Amino acid sequence: MDYQGLLRESMETALAAPARGRSADYIPALAKADPEAFGMAIATVDGGVFGAGSWEEPFSIQSVSKLFTLALALAEGGDGLWRGVGREPSGNPFNSLVQLETEQGIPRNPFINAGALVVTDRLLELTGDAVGAVREFLRRESGNEAVATDDTVAASEARHGHRNAAMAHFMASYGNLRNPVDSVLAHYYAHCAITASCRDLALAGLFLARHGVRVDGSRLLTRSEAKRINAVMLTCGTYDAAGEFAYRVGLPGKSGVGGGVLAVLPGRGAVCAWSPGLDAAGNSVLGVAALDALTTATGWSVF
Repeated sequence: MDYQGLLRESMETALAAPARGRSADYIPALAKADPEAFGMAIATVDGGVFGAGSWEEPFSIQSVSKLFTLALALAEGGDGLWRGVGREPSGNPFNSLVQLETEQGIPRNPFINAGALVVTDRLLELTGDAVGAVREFLRRESGNEAVATDDTVAASEARHGHRNAAMAHFMASYGNLRNPVDSVLAHYYAHCAITASCRDLALAGLFLARHGVRVDGSRLLTRSEAKRINAVMLTCGTYDAAGEFAYRVGLPGKSGVGGGVLAVLPGRGAVCAWSPGLDAAGNSVLGVAALDALTTATGWSVF
């Protein structure tokens, strides 16, 4: 199969549409991203890596990191994690506080900000270094030792993270955080501010395409656990646009406001698209359009 040709054609289809979106300006450091940047990569379970456009350019992965914190927390601590965070779509923006009070400080799912704070807290408790665990996982799976936190972006998020701090303190008041709020927030900002390329993320996402098996052949998750993470990605991974993403793309996916979208093709591979222009839900306009074009052309889908 001509993966590189498929990627180029998918990007061209996306670029033919007029919509471009806008960068995440509520985090000033992200507003500086090149609005014309656009890349896409596929990594296959049989060892192939293919890309087009700016596929090797590092970018701020933001909420794509939540996928890896979730996988590592489950691998280290098991299903007890779900006592502190749900698995249901929220129907609200990713940084909304409205459901926390009525639901006694239990976030709807691990991919909205409140849920990711709980997962970060548990990973910090289990490992002593949540951001270090995520960073090392990404380095090992991608083979790129340059994967690291952008301290400027992390500091920018911390200075403007009033909603995240409010969520964290509110959940702590219900006993749903086990570490000091400031520590949880610091690790959360630091793993969201990790920079990686489409190539890196496609390779790092292969453990889910391999049903829980890492690049070195060791098992991170059981086959059942990998299936369940894919399910939560499908229903919650693109915030309150998850239904639209499932309708258009038909794959489990996780987006981030840095413009990245990582999708999993179980048994086949992982694909990452990146373009900084976002829609109202916080998902890359061109990235989602390119994934839509790719799965339409190939018939790849979990349905």
